[in-house]
Amino acid sequence: MALVKLFLEHPRVASVYAFSRTPCSIASPKLIQGQLDVTDEKSVRKCAELVGNDSPLDIVVVATGILWLGETLRPEKSLRELDIDKLSQVFAVNAAGPAIVAKHFLPRLRKGSKTVFAALSARVGSIGDNRLGGWYSYRASKAALNMLLKTLSIEQARLWPQSVVIGLHPGTVDTGLSRPYSKRTSPDKLFPPSTSAAHLVEVLDRVAPADTGGVFAWDGKPVEN
Repeated sequence: MALVKLFLEHPRVASVYAFSRTPCSIASPKLIQGQLDVTDEKSVRKCAELVGNDSPLDIVVVATGILWLGETLRPEKSLRELDIDKLSQVFAVNAAGPAIVAKHFLPRLRKGSKTVFAALSARVGSIGDNRLGGWYSYRASKAALNMLLKTLSIEQARLWPQSVVIGLHPGTVDTGLSRPYSKRTSPDKLFPPSTSAAHLVEVLDRVAPADTGGVFAWDGKPVEN
């Protein structure tokens, strides 16, 4: 929602497509909405068709993610807690879903100028930076997302060299996803959604084709894979 608001307020943005499972509560003549569930490819395809060939996109951001779901799904503290159904659910939302969005939306990007396809990743998806363990499903699904983005970036660069495909680490944001696990986060590192969105838009503006395939934190610094 914070990213949608920021794009709508930007003077260089002519229109914003907001696709989600539930309707966006913002009213704007620049806003076009549609219902999309990243685990349902038919809904992804339908939303991509709403864009049409006459209205190419400059930026696509996939902002979906799942870490917990009530008492039925929680980050694993040990190997004993691994469950195949829960593991599959997290992978479907965090890795497979963004890849399916890319399948249908990368062809909708503008040709002949810089474009960006980005998906929200996480620093805990870094294999080299994993020193604490735990959170098996979430870590692994974000690592898988990073690999999918890297692979997508290679194919996309062959077709359209000016296109950028990246992952974004927004930091710890004060949202429902992280709230149960952010109590130990210092206030200066717990971002309101509006602040995180502003950081990410700056990163989107600064990245170049040479950066494609990478994962970048909210401050623009690369995240180790």
